Parts: sequence; structure tokens; C-alpha cells
Amino acid sequence: MSEFDQHASTYASAVNDSIAFSGLKVDTFVRAKAFHLRRMFQANGIDPADRIVDVGCGIGTYEIELSDHWSNMVGIDVSERSIAQARLNCAKAEFLGFEGKTMPFASQSVAAVFAICVWHHVPLEDWTLFLSEIRRILRPGGIVAVFEHNPWNPLTRWAVERCVFDKDAVLLSLPTARELLCEAGFSISKCAYILSIPATGGILGRVDGWLAPLPTGAQYMVLARKETE
Repeated sequence: MSEFDQHASTYASAVNDSIAFSGLKVDTFVRAKAFHLRRMFQANGIDPADRIVDVGCGIGTYEIELSDHWSNMVGIDVSERSIAQARLNCAKAEFLGFEGKTMPFASQSVAAVFAICVWHHVPLEDWTLFLSEIRRILRPGGIVAVFEHNPWNPLTRWAVERCVFDKDAVLLSLPTARELLCEAGFSISKCAYILSIPATGGILGRVDGWLAPLPTGAQYMVLARKETE
């Protein structure tokens, strides 16, 4: 049984408990990352019918946010209970279980992949396979967007330490993620720290954008591309 099977029905409350000291809710972070994903998909020509894969989809949180526009979304996860809950939460997307190593897609069949706070749960010895599988399923020119916790932010580290399903997490910094993606054969399109200020719109959202080069954000994102072969 996956570690996340036992948290499938209580995921949001567990995250909310871990960040309660901030006065924020998990929805704030979800909306922010969905905002950045929409912008990246649109800027990189990901069409509504293109296949998009969410690696480590959990209970379908981002499919709920995005599937109204991108109708060919597929979430995959090692947690069977999370997949079952995701199917209940979002009927517009497809959800598949997998064993955590070989992703259930043909080579070069996917336009975009995203992984949100998933990489730090992948066993260290499987990091190379994790990235090579993403590269395998992406079509030439396809993109991958990775969002991760910023280990250089002390409040983020505190939240991770308080989270019941992050006990064995191995956080990686933005430079490390960028380097490993390059070693896996991707070209880096964009790197940014996000959520220095928990906003995406208005003046506060612009300030958060101005702070993107600084390692003050609670999380970060890296956008990479599989070049035409």
C-alpha cells in the first residue's frame, strides 16, 4: 500500500494543519500553481485537446482547476485510494494507477507533463528514472513543469517537518532540480521562486513576480523542454 493511501481522504486537512502557523490554507497554494500552469500551457501552445499528464496527481486537485479548458488531462499516481478519490472529484479527467517507475504512456505521446511537489517523494535512487520516463513520454518540443518546496525558505522547511506525509521527503533546491533536468536531456526555459507573497493578481501578484529571482519563495517552479530530436 502506498504511503498516501492512508491520507487520500484527509489530504487537504493534513496540509492545512502543517501550514496553520501561516494563516493560509492549501487552496491559496493550489490556485497560485494552477495560475502559473495556465500561463505556461498557453505561452507554449498547449492546445485544449493536447494530452497533459499530471505525475503524482493525488486526489485530482489540479485536474479540477484545469480540465475545463484542457480536456485531455490524465493524472497518474501510485496511491490506489487517491486515484479512486480523484475519479470522484473530477469526472472530466482520466486517472490511472501505476507502480511508480514505468509511466503508462507510449513514447512521444504527451504534449506536457507537470509534477507538483512530487519529486521530493521519489526515492533518491529513482530520480534518474523519474526524469527519463518523463522525457520518454513527451513528444519532441513537449514541456515539463516541476513545482517543488524551496528548502532555502525556513518556513517551508518547518511546514514540511510538520506534515504527516512528508516525514521521509528529500527536498531539492532549484539549482539542483535545474541541473538534474539538464543532465536528463532537457533544456531549461524558465526558473522562478514563487509565493514569496501569497498572491498572483493585483499589485501583490506583481511584487511576487518581481521577487521571482530571489530564493525567498515558499516554492519554486522550473519549466523545461524536450528539444526536437
